[in-house]
Amino acid sequence: MAVVAVIGAQWGDEGKGKVVDELSMRADYVVRYQGGNNAGHRVVHDGGEFSFHLVPSGILFPNTTCIIGNGVVVDPKALLDELALLQAQGIDVSRLYISERAHVVMPYHFVLDRLEEESRIGEKLEGTPRGIAPAYVDKHARTGIRMAELLDVDAFRAKLSMILQQKNRMITQIYGQPALSLEEIHGEYFKYGQQLYSHVADTQKMLLDALSEHKTILLEGAQGALLDIDFGTYPYVTSSSTMAANAAVGAGLPPRCIDRVVGIYKAYTTRIGSGPMPTEIFDAATADVLRERGHEYKIHNGRERRCGWFDGVAGRFIAQINGLDAAVITKLDVLDTLPTIKICTAYSLRGQTIHSLPAAPNDLAACEPIYEEVEGWQSNTSGISTYDELPAAAKNYLKRLEEVLETPIVMVSLSPQRGQTIQIQDILAEPTYDNHYPRNAFK
Repeated sequence: MAVVAVIGAQWGDEGKGKVVDELSMRADYVVRYQGGNNAGHRVVHDGGEFSFHLVPSGILFPNTTCIIGNGVVVDPKALLDELALLQAQGIDVSRLYISERAHVVMPYHFVLDRLEEESRIGEKLEGTPRGIAPAYVDKHARTGIRMAELLDVDAFRAKLSMILQQKNRMITQIYGQPALSLEEIHGEYFKYGQQLYSHVADTQKMLLDALSEHKTILLEGAQGALLDIDFGTYPYVTSSSTMAANAAVGAGLPPRCIDRVVGIYKAYTTRIGSGPMPTEIFDAATADVLRERGHEYKIHNGRERRCGWFDGVAGRFIAQINGLDAAVITKLDVLDTLPTIKICTAYSLRGQTIHSLPAAPNDLAACEPIYEEVEGWQSNTSGISTYDELPAAAKNYLKRLEEVLETPIVMVSLSPQRGQTIQIQDILAEPTYDNHYPRNAFK
């Protein structure tokens, strides 16, 4: 038995879906603990290509139970569409459960998300207009609607009526838009609740029972840690906590039960949308190599991702604040053709060398990366199945990343395809220690 929190350790798109899919073969439960359908996890194998937005990436294995935790905000229509698509691809979704405490993304959340972004003066935050932020606002303002409430037709109507009066005042009086219909929303969302009825459960009890039965549980984050609401590059962040500390809360588990925290890093850095990115590559030829070889386009809409060299300052900050026990490096093969590769090991901020991530966005935007250059391997790594087979220069690069991150690398991915992964240490190995905070357990 092991409980392992898997987090994205950069600005997202690190390959969490592939890694969780690989690990799910031996997992009993996979739990999404935060975010909404603004996530986009991709899994590729011989059976086809699958994209997950709300459903945990472990759903492809018939013996794995998947849970959407209480920390997730659920768009029920998007979830039903995703389940229908998976069923059309031959996937059994009867093993998916949704926490009855998970909050619901409502129609007024979509409207307010769009209107608030349009009303911003200056630089836009460029979030996905899926109602995620307003849903989290309502959760913390104690005006949210939870999955359990969709199942009681009268109580749902009474609460929705009260909330919608407030939301319609904002929509009509502040933004000058037409009011939303109570009857339409109530009828539509009560129907969604009935369609999802068999999936809504007391998932906290399910997971506590799983702990008592010594099951293996994976906790899957949705967005990268540099988008965390507290410790990310605020305000260019997501609306929930993406950190390992939130994995237990968002899943409904005791914090002490987490045996291991694993961070996923790309072998380089990418980012979608606005916000500081110190190691961004502005040489179009080099950036295009990474973008085309790495297929760096957003799953949702095909937008280009900004590409940069590995940011060791930001990476080490995330390793430290999450107490990473291990790191996984993905897309190492994308660097196969490069003669030299850069690693950012420090920043220069207005003439001063710093080794930490500034909190103020203007300071981070002013940071200039201080690079080390390492030799590229300029050979094809696809098909390599063991660490020893890697070119010497590739192993040297990984070793330097370990030193910069101060975290052991336990897995290396060489392709989006399932199985194209080198396992150096067993992430799901049975813990052999008595304490519940096994820092650097793989060393």
